[in-house]
Amino acid sequence: MVALFDLLLLLVAYAAAFCVRMNFAEPLAGWRSACISSVSACAVQMVLLTAFGLNRAWRWRIVAKDVPKYAAAFSLAAALLLCLRLLMPGLSWARPPYSVTVIDAVFAFFAVLGVRFLRQAHKSAIGEVSANVCVPVPKLFAGRRVMVTGAGGSIGSEIVRQVARAGAAKVLMVERGENALYKIDYAMRRTGCCVPLMVDVADEAKMRALFEEWKPDIVLHAAAYKHVPMVEMNPSEGFRNNTEATGSLVNLAKAAGVKRLVFISTDKAVHPKSVMGRTKREAEKLVLAAGYTVVRFGNVFGSSGSVIELWREQIANGGPVTVTDRRMTRYFMSVQEAVSLVLAASELEGGRIYTLDMGEPKSILKLAEEMIKEAGWRPYKDIEIVFTGVRPGEKIEEELALESSRRIAGTKIFVSDGSVS
Repeated sequence: MVALFDLLLLLVAYAAAFCVRMNFAEPLAGWRSACISSVSACAVQMVLLTAFGLNRAWRWRIVAKDVPKYAAAFSLAAALLLCLRLLMPGLSWARPPYSVTVIDAVFAFFAVLGVRFLRQAHKSAIGEVSANVCVPVPKLFAGRRVMVTGAGGSIGSEIVRQVARAGAAKVLMVERGENALYKIDYAMRRTGCCVPLMVDVADEAKMRALFEEWKPDIVLHAAAYKHVPMVEMNPSEGFRNNTEATGSLVNLAKAAGVKRLVFISTDKAVHPKSVMGRTKREAEKLVLAAGYTVVRFGNVFGSSGSVIELWREQIANGGPVTVTDRRMTRYFMSVQEAVSLVLAASELEGGRIYTLDMGEPKSILKLAEEMIKEAGWRPYKDIEIVFTGVRPGEKIEEELALESSRRIAGTKIFVSDGSVS
């Protein structure tokens, strides 16, 4: 199928090249010669594409390292056709004119690569995880001043967007990363309600000043370190940023009379094995003790630094794709699902842990294989999968502890008291 389409592209490229140089008053014999020479030109190009290994069973996808190979294949095809016409003048009727050969090589190169790049971009756009938003954005945010910490992150920025759309009077975007804050500020500037505040949530003095100046009604706390290996190697910084900063934020919110605070936690806080999981579990206890709300969920598709983003980069570079362990499973959800849970929990009873029903855990290995297939390659043949081994603090299987929770009627949300560990 793909080979036939490529052949059609080569014929179209040749026809376009010939039309650029063709004298349309040419006798019929000239047009017959053009048709015959197009066959020889396309045959040479197809043979060289195969010889350079670019057919890959004629797949649609392309990686960056293949681009020079395509250029070399078409350049060599042009050189070969030029030499054949020069060395075999008696068969000139079966060989393209010199100028047509060169123009055809350029047109064919951009046609074949262009179709692949366009199709790849389209596939990526439609292949994203669809949002399965459980609940509409609560009306709670309309006319309120809402503080979002970690506002430049994947989840934080989506919270900002949805809260702004819900009619918040002010959205206080607290983010310590300049570039991340710039991006979300640029995206939200037209709303007129979002305020960029470049502050580290762990800086108690500056955060106190923000509370005194802006007097937020609701706080959505998304700022945290989330990568297990990094926090495992830097435990004291993990506790400072994830646990101590959360405790300080809770105290400031209480002192400022904030009625609703939602803390974004993780499934790694359930029977924590890693330092990151323990930092989040200790932070949960501080939030619950103050009568505020905790939400837990698993891995988020498309979040910055997620394994999905890593695999996409590895696949684009031709592999290998790295998988920790063939037995490993994880819960996954879309950014929109994660944010819907956070916003829904904002109007639910405080002092509780809320968890989204994310279905069955997914095999990491099968997910990697599916991503390779969706990219148009064959796992273990075109793209290798390498097993790197379980790192310190990682679990083979994560938990949600839904068995000790109860489902809120009519929703995909489970609720438990603060005793769930």
